[in-house]
Amino acid sequence: MKTTILSFSLLFSIVILAQQPYKQTLKLMGSHFEITVVAKDSIQANNDIKLAILEITRIEKLISSWDKNSQTSEINRNAGIKPVKVDKELFQLIERAIKVSKLTNGAFDISYASMDKVWFFDGTMTKMPSDKVIKKSVEKVGYKNIILNKENSTIFLKLKGMKIGFGAIGKGYAADKAKALLQEKGVASGIINASGDLNTWGKQPSGKDWLVAIVNPLNKEKVFSWLPVYNSAVVTSGNYEKYVKFKDILYTHIIDPRTGYPATGILSVTIFTKNAELADALATSIFVMGADTGINFINQLKGVECIIIDKNNKMITSKNIELNSIKND
Repeated sequence: MKTTILSFSLLFSIVILAQQPYKQTLKLMGSHFEITVVAKDSIQANNDIKLAILEITRIEKLISSWDKNSQTSEINRNAGIKPVKVDKELFQLIERAIKVSKLTNGAFDISYASMDKVWFFDGTMTKMPSDKVIKKSVEKVGYKNIILNKENSTIFLKLKGMKIGFGAIGKGYAADKAKALLQEKGVASGIINASGDLNTWGKQPSGKDWLVAIVNPLNKEKVFSWLPVYNSAVVTSGNYEKYVKFKDILYTHIIDPRTGYPATGILSVTIFTKNAELADALATSIFVMGADTGINFINQLKGVECIIIDKNNKMITSKNIELNSIKND
């Protein structure tokens, strides 16, 4: 009997070890995506990855404001004119986005797309826009002017010229949907990494948790820390690639939709929670709120944790982050 149990145990171990991670990197939704699945062979892995790609492509067609045939574009075209009937999936996505807007007092707002472009982070800006220009740039921004009719599944933007966009949550949502589809198809483990909007499930073939790198904001070629992640989403937003500097103040590309001014005082924000869509929205919100207000806000949320690297490269963590789990590089 012991020999039989030992043989079964050995066979089980061999099957587990036969699984290995397969990874594909490609451009989707105009961004860098990296899809990793644990599979028994490359054929199975390629089929799984193809499913994820098809799902992400489907999401893009639904939410893209660049695609004139998308329902999002139809909503924007009819701003100030009439409500637009949309699929239940898009309606619910917008409904959740508005809930986050209310929760963050407007620090997150999908109507940010209505903003006039007065800030440029490509090296061409030589002086700050005037207060008058900045104030005018957000006149059409405001989630309270997004009118939802659940019974008819319609969305109406009250102001002519108003727009919505999913740049702050779209990739996170796509990562969530791709993960859910692969889990439904029986893929036991993997990672969907959508340009830093990352969702994991299962474990590595070794049985260990996946490890997520937090980039050092002052040197993006180096890792600030490594953290184990299990069945969770991790989203990092940083200003180390897109920013302008005036009078020794660093202004990030993340702009407060309420004021039109870029966020200051934070180098990077990493959010840990169950889904990448929410993590994406909260990372943006914390940048806008600032370090102190942001951490206090996160500490009031159940199932959400946060690491902030402030302008002095100091690490600030929410109350339930276990510092001894952080592995500095």
